[in-house]
Amino acid sequence: MDPRITKLADLLTNYSCAIKPGEKLLVECNGFDAVPLVHEVVHAATLAGGIVFTNIRHDRLTRRFLHDADEEQIKAQAKYDTIRMKDMQCYIGVRATPNAMEMGDVPSDKLRLWNKYYNDPVHMKVRVPKTRWVVMRWPNDSMAQNARLPLHPFEDFYFDVCTLDYAKMSRAMDPLKATMEAADQVVIKAPGTDLTFSIKGMPAIKCDGHVNIPDGELYTAPVKDSINGTLRFNTASLFEGTIFENIALVFKNGKVVQADAGPNTEKLNSILDRDKGARFTGEFAFGFNPYIKTALLDTLFDEKIAGSIHFALGNSYDDCDNGNKSSIHWDMVQIQRADSGGGEIRFDGKVVRADGIFVPKELKGLNPDKLK
Repeated sequence: MDPRITKLADLLTNYSCAIKPGEKLLVECNGFDAVPLVHEVVHAATLAGGIVFTNIRHDRLTRRFLHDADEEQIKAQAKYDTIRMKDMQCYIGVRATPNAMEMGDVPSDKLRLWNKYYNDPVHMKVRVPKTRWVVMRWPNDSMAQNARLPLHPFEDFYFDVCTLDYAKMSRAMDPLKATMEAADQVVIKAPGTDLTFSIKGMPAIKCDGHVNIPDGELYTAPVKDSINGTLRFNTASLFEGTIFENIALVFKNGKVVQADAGPNTEKLNSILDRDKGARFTGEFAFGFNPYIKTALLDTLFDEKIAGSIHFALGNSYDDCDNGNKSSIHWDMVQIQRADSGGGEIRFDGKVVRADGIFVPKELKGLNPDKLK
């Protein structure tokens, strides 16, 4: 067994989930490529005294099901999976689909039903608030292709990213957490972006390897009706099997009143019209993983890009609840490093980060040269 896989399994089991004797862990793997990792997680968790359950899924099977299924058939799957999830203390989700576009031809009404009647009750209402969980992707050919790299060099990059010193990163986050929780007005300026909003009274949540692998973000949520202005994302976003590029949004009193994505504008707006919360934001975050520089068409990596920010349209998290509820939570990323067009973020008039680099002395520990 590759020792890097063993090290990653130990990180997931004993750091991210911190499983204790007698606790139940569900390991859910989407795709077959990551079975070696699941093998090592089962080993590590069982040695730690955990009770391990495994579930292998595949997007090809989910795609076939959704093309044919009706509302009641989707609800039936959710019924039993909800019961199982409620019985778990820990959850590890490994995404290893061999084709990132597998869900691309599933009708939007079926995806809406799947999100509303499966993902929302099983994951958003049970797994997220009630278990210690971590989700990740596996470095297979599909992911390497998105990164435009051969598999073996991509694997080297992947293990550097995923197994960095998260305890060190966590300590460096503390000053930014305090800064965000003391702030009120946020102003963001970048090419195509001139945005203002408030984060007054909202908590700031550290993401330091306990929820996502890889990790490296700190998030809060805008006051729901406070966002005004324009926002353009300079990275592509893969959502429900479709690649959206150059997404540009116009906000008025918190709501997206105009949304453009070139040839996919109609599809973008159909997603934002799914429910009342889809046109409002549930998250604003800084990304600062020093090893991730470019987008891979994978949210778990892209939202951690060094020098980036991201917003999520849709549902807010329970630990940072701005009151917005939706069946979607769609993260969209803007890189603000100078090599990507630059940008500036101010809290209450003070520059916090410029061109992707934290400016105040107490925040410089999160810059790439300090975290590697």
